[in-house]
Amino acid sequence: MSINNQLDCLPDMAVFARVVDCGSFSGAARQLGLTPSAVSRQIARLEGVLRVQLLVRTTRKLSLTEAGNAAYLRCQDMVAAAREVLALSDTHTATPRGLVRVSMPKAFGRLVVHPLMPAFLRQYPEVDVQLIITDRTVDLFEEGIDLAICITETPPLGLAGRPLLRIRHMVCASPAYLAAHGTPTHPRDLAQHSCLYLGENALDRHWRFGRAGEEISVKVSGRYVANHSEVRLEGALQALGIASLPEFTAQASLAAGTLVPVLADWQHLTHYAGTAWLLYPPNRFLAAKLRVWIDYLVAGLAT
Repeated sequence: MSINNQLDCLPDMAVFARVVDCGSFSGAARQLGLTPSAVSRQIARLEGVLRVQLLVRTTRKLSLTEAGNAAYLRCQDMVAAAREVLALSDTHTATPRGLVRVSMPKAFGRLVVHPLMPAFLRQYPEVDVQLIITDRTVDLFEEGIDLAICITETPPLGLAGRPLLRIRHMVCASPAYLAAHGTPTHPRDLAQHSCLYLGENALDRHWRFGRAGEEISVKVSGRYVANHSEVRLEGALQALGIASLPEFTAQASLAAGTLVPVLADWQHLTHYAGTAWLLYPPNRFLAAKLRVWIDYLVAGLAT
């Protein structure tokens, strides 16, 4: 039997199960909104396809044949499975519930996303959240991750994406450091200062700046190098030097006055800057738990 013929039989199987449940053609017809003759034709069509008699019809009652009993048990399972499929609508679109697994860079997760999560968990008591804090590139499909945040100007192909916010980098230092060593007025002055830089490759020592069409690169040096922005932040707060930091890492310290921007009239150019993108597998029917998490994050970052 072809797959098309198999699929054509599914409504007849559902009607057959309903007839057995009701014990009569007329009872099933009333529940299904059909005429008894229409129900009878569907049962006859199913028997014709299966080439077996399913029901013995007398004036008083319907009885299942041996083949009919076997078919009824399987048709019952089919109807139950259909109900479970339809129940996915409630599970995945109506009430947000279940686990949301999200990958994101370390500093961004700690300083930007994590502060928003307590209020989210209170608002959605049936949604659990797992933050996967890592700077490596994850495979959503292989690792069973629902969403990923990455900082890039070119989101990968094959994923749906939503831009969250621009990530700017800046250089800053503590007032104590600048009082002791002076404040740079031009990027070239940084060569005479102790700088806190990333240090993952040789290019990390070359800080680039742009202003009004001018671009300049200066090679920096320093006694303390760290590939984590919160460590560089702490180093800057301890007056160990001038740090290159994502703006969101320095924001609280800038607001408190424990750090001050350096060369604020220049744009700090780095390939670690860009747009924070929220990425997820393309799917027209996002589960409710994912939709509310995405909407909550977007709204939180907007404020």
